[in-house]
Amino acid sequence: MFKRARIAAKSAARRTTFARRVLAALLAASLLPVAASSVEARDPLLAYGARIVGDDARTRIVIDFDREPRFSVHYIANPERIVVDLPATAFGFPAKDLAARGLFKDIRYGKMDEESARIVLTTAGPVKLALAKVQADEAGKGHRLVLDAELIDKRAFAELVKTQSWSDRGDAAQTTSAIPAPEKAAPGDFVIAVDAGHGGIDTGAIGVDTKTEEKQVTLAFAKALTDRLNKEPGIKAFLTREDDEFLSLSQRVLIARQNHAGLFISLHADTLKQKDIRGATVYTISDKASDKLAADLAERENLSDQIAGKETVAEPPEVADILLDLTRRETQAFSISLAESVLNSFKDQVGTINNPHRHAGFRVLQAPDVPSILLEIGFLSNAEDEKLLLDEAWRGKIAGLLTDAVKRYRAAVMANGG
Repeated sequence: MFKRARIAAKSAARRTTFARRVLAALLAASLLPVAASSVEARDPLLAYGARIVGDDARTRIVIDFDREPRFSVHYIANPERIVVDLPATAFGFPAKDLAARGLFKDIRYGKMDEESARIVLTTAGPVKLALAKVQADEAGKGHRLVLDAELIDKRAFAELVKTQSWSDRGDAAQTTSAIPAPEKAAPGDFVIAVDAGHGGIDTGAIGVDTKTEEKQVTLAFAKALTDRLNKEPGIKAFLTREDDEFLSLSQRVLIARQNHAGLFISLHADTLKQKDIRGATVYTISDKASDKLAADLAERENLSDQIAGKETVAEPPEVADILLDLTRRETQAFSISLAESVLNSFKDQVGTINNPHRHAGFRVLQAPDVPSILLEIGFLSNAEDEKLLLDEAWRGKIAGLLTDAVKRYRAAVMANGG
């Protein structure tokens, strides 16, 4: 009996050794043609810990990574920010561990695209990094990025901005070829760009109860609306972003125009200080805000690029005036018509705030030749709205009502020779 047991054990051991050799060979074969950059792209860095200490004269940030990160540092003015660019990174530490303090009044971090991530440190004044280095963890748990910031004068900060070799890539250098055009769009199809607000490093608002990020809510609604619209004959809808990726405001407009969209619908779910306010709102563009609520919301939404650490290039006043004038003359009436159609669909079906059609200077609505609306589906600052925003059935209902609104709008445009 013991002899049979020994023979069986030896046989099992031989099978195990053979299996291990086969597995090792397969792994080696599969890894041979893969470049290091490809491995890194499939396996992002993990930032598993963070801490911040210091005061308003000197502040230190330490971030722990599972392996050595490559990074670069740049400075942006108006307002003063320090931008730290990283390869693709998963941020796995609690947000409270890197809450702004000392020299920093706001800290954001997140995905920029499939291959990169970014940390944006908005400072309370002109600041420079006296130290920015990566060092191995003493316990062998990976590497840590150490950033030591110190206060400097405005002239020194301006010199940092002026002399750095990096410059923001800008929208012109970023192609939109990765954004798919509407599938099987045929001549005469009515093309609609559905824009999920925020994304990537720009999380947007945060839910009052569940802490759900606005960028997740808007993407879920955008996908539901696009799917519903694409069930209608003669209508082809597409997403400006299909995943958790940052797009600048001007990129969103450019994507709509390059795909010859006949409508642009930007979806949002913001927060307000007044937590009792709830319901949907539809916004169209105007050089003068209809009220303070609209003005404040436009100001916050227009900061999206700053949040992501992009250097905002202001248009000359005369160019801005021309853009607004073109929008007003060519598309504003159509945008208003779409807004009214949406609100007619919502009537007795979806709650809206008082005066639900409002207007302000939203940069994301500035396409001069694409009728555009910004739809606040509800407010994440209101607990009841938040429940609805996270409800899949309600999401489907909104998608259906918006589709009805688009069909009525299209029929009116076609009847008028559009």
